[in-house]
Amino acid sequence: MPLTTTAPFDLAAATERVVNAGGFTRRVREEVGRVVVGQGALIERLLVGLLAGGHVLLEGVPGLAKTLAVSSLAKALGAPFQRIQFTPDLLPADLIGTLVYNQQAGTFFVRRGPIFTNILLADEINRAPAKVQSALLEAMQERQVTIGETTYPLTEPFLVLATQNPIEQEGTYPLPEAQLDRFMLKVRVGYPAREDELEILRRMARTEGQPEARPVTTPAEVMAARRVLNELYIDPRVEGYVVDLVMASRQPARYRLAALAPLLAFGASPRATLALALGARATAFLDGRAYITPDDVRAIAPDVFRHRLALTFEADAEGVSPDDLVVKILDAVEVP
Repeated sequence: MPLTTTAPFDLAAATERVVNAGGFTRRVREEVGRVVVGQGALIERLLVGLLAGGHVLLEGVPGLAKTLAVSSLAKALGAPFQRIQFTPDLLPADLIGTLVYNQQAGTFFVRRGPIFTNILLADEINRAPAKVQSALLEAMQERQVTIGETTYPLTEPFLVLATQNPIEQEGTYPLPEAQLDRFMLKVRVGYPAREDELEILRRMARTEGQPEARPVTTPAEVMAARRVLNELYIDPRVEGYVVDLVMASRQPARYRLAALAPLLAFGASPRATLALALGARATAFLDGRAYITPDDVRAIAPDVFRHRLALTFEADAEGVSPDDLVVKILDAVEVP
């Protein structure tokens, strides 16, 4: 049941707007699912990032259809898409563009890089050096790029979907905390189930005729859905729950989690608070609801927290992972 509010809120009308605005998400899920088998949770999180305007970091071993899922999503959206293979010799200009001198005219002109798109796939993002990583920061946060002395806005929706391999670390550069924090979600991509693996074999084990996603919506429909997303009702008690979860990661002793203090170097940033609220809104929207529940917050919390919690050497020595700490925080903080 939805939580009550003293302010007038027409639940029926709001739900109708959500259902009408969210119709494209069902088409997108079906279309991407026609190409990508057994990664329903991944597709769901990509849609959460798209609706909430948050970038998504995908982590998984090679061959789990991370790149295929992102490219299929872009095709289903009918949106401009660019893929950049991050390598150690990549330069910032290869990403954002540069000034080029025209000898005949004696002037400079701007050659825009692949970042000028709607969906940017940063493949193996941790293989590029720090200068390239920092070139992404302005685009991810301010949705703009500065080339020379001129700043250029990026076209909305603008979404960075990055992938990284967790097992092969040779020749990689760990992402700095400032950049990790700009990813709304970090999604762990796992192996498909046996039935899904059989379906992958039957669909893909051929040299031609493999399925390819087709456009089923437009970027304009995505932007319209984002406006409806802002109208969803969130009770003050749920807002307090979001803040308490974040505060518990910073001051665990206040939430009966004193045992976590030696394991946490520092907790989640205020961006985590915003990501939790926006992610919960998008989760409710995808479920066809016009109000947010604590379950929406709990569902998205692991993907919001796992890259924002810095662990101590003691945690590493004990084999404790960020996901372990998130479970303890969710268990300890009282649900409204």
